[in-house]
Amino acid sequence: MFDCRNHFQDVDARILTYFLLFTTLNLVEITRLSSKGQVIIPKALRAAHHWEAGQELIAIDVGDGVLLKPKKPFPETTLAQVAGCLKYRGNPKSLDELEDAIRLGVMEQWHDRS
Repeated sequence: MFDCRNHFQDVDARILTYFLLFTTLNLVEITRLSSKGQVIIPKALRAAHHWEAGQELIAIDVGDGVLLKPKKPFPETTLAQVAGCLKYRGNPKSLDELEDAIRLGVMEQWHDRS
């Protein structure tokens, strides 16, 4: 087994305990960052999480490392299922009023660029 005492002298004992536990359970693998910023996720970990080629992952900065989590796609929905999910209180707007509001917003953004 890998002797980590020399490598983790400044690490919190709790983190070291987790590391030793996960290493014992074969949940920790060593990998390397390529010159292109790519990391190979070891086959055993990909299989354990059922990650196939093309799996999108979310990279989360956790301070002293990066946590990778699978991106879960939104379930496919129809307009009928989501219509009205954002409640609007007030009188309904006409199509002309909506177009005027969009035109005004575009003009305001255009003037902010100058």
